[in-house]
Amino acid sequence: MNAEQAQQRLGQIEAFRLELKQLQAENVLTLAPEQRQQVDEHHRQLLQHFSTTLNIDADERSRQLSLGMRAASFFGALALAASLFFLFHQFWGMFSETVQVAILLGTTLSTFALTVWLHGHDRSGYYTKLAALLCFVAFVLNLSLAGQIFNITPSDKALIPWGMLAFLLAYQCNLRLLLAAGLICVGGYIAARVGAFGGGYWLSVGDRPENFFPSAIVLFCLPLVLNHARFPGFAALYRVFALLFIFFPVLVLSFWGEGSYLALDGKTVESLYQYLGFVIAGLGVWLGIRRGWREVSTTSTVFGVLFLYTKLFDWWWEALPKYLFFLAIGVIAVLLLVLMQRLRKYAVKATQVTP
Repeated sequence: MNAEQAQQRLGQIEAFRLELKQLQAENVLTLAPEQRQQVDEHHRQLLQHFSTTLNIDADERSRQLSLGMRAASFFGALALAASLFFLFHQFWGMFSETVQVAILLGTTLSTFALTVWLHGHDRSGYYTKLAALLCFVAFVLNLSLAGQIFNITPSDKALIPWGMLAFLLAYQCNLRLLLAAGLICVGGYIAARVGAFGGGYWLSVGDRPENFFPSAIVLFCLPLVLNHARFPGFAALYRVFALLFIFFPVLVLSFWGEGSYLALDGKTVESLYQYLGFVIAGLGVWLGIRRGWREVSTTSTVFGVLFLYTKLFDWWWEALPKYLFFLAIGVIAVLLLVLMQRLRKYAVKATQVTP
């Protein structure tokens, strides 16, 4: 059991104690003294084990401090990565080619070794996250600078080792931030390859937003065949990035039909993707509720609302008086509220039916 699973177990224990106290106050359930003592002793031993072996937040104050520590470690890692980037570019030309290669190898190996060492000694995980992000940024910089040293043509194939290191650090240290970096690398590489197969240059992958659709399919299917029981939140992150690789291209193409592969005029393509955006958002909400994937339904809802309001602005801002435009926005917001209430009732019924 890792720290995140232990933290979830602690939340379950607190909820159980509160509910048991409420049931006793309502004379619904009363445990015998020996049963209550046995339960309390089990919880006490469990919490003592968590506190000695894992870094968990035992109360609300600790949770608030942990949130601040996570933010500090994230911004600290970004600051150190930026410092490393500017340090390289500030003094890079002062070194010979041999020294440059030695610095690149030494930086990569030392930051990786530091990450591995911290993973074995840092119970909190904050310093491990900081070192892992620094290691990844150093590796990205090192490959880029090595390509400049040896005059290697930039290629999308660099995304492969970047992604491999990100996945290695993510799964070894249970870091979702590095998993997100790896998913971006994988999605970018697949999109670049699709664009290259279509006859385009890999750096022009954004000229055809539909290049990202295969990336979305791959990332959505991977957690269906990979077991992420030991990595809480990893499967959800796969699905979120898969949805983003669908939603953002659809949003772009609903305004810019000329970027599509479809042999249709721009206006027709824009209309097609307008309808497709609403359909995909609705299917995402339905699928998320149906399968219990909260991240899917939430991401789809956010996109659906964002997509709706951007299209309303595109359709009505110049055609309607401003008071009518905002009145229409308010009415639609109320209708969305009613719709979401009905979806919420459906989700509750689905939860009650599911064993």
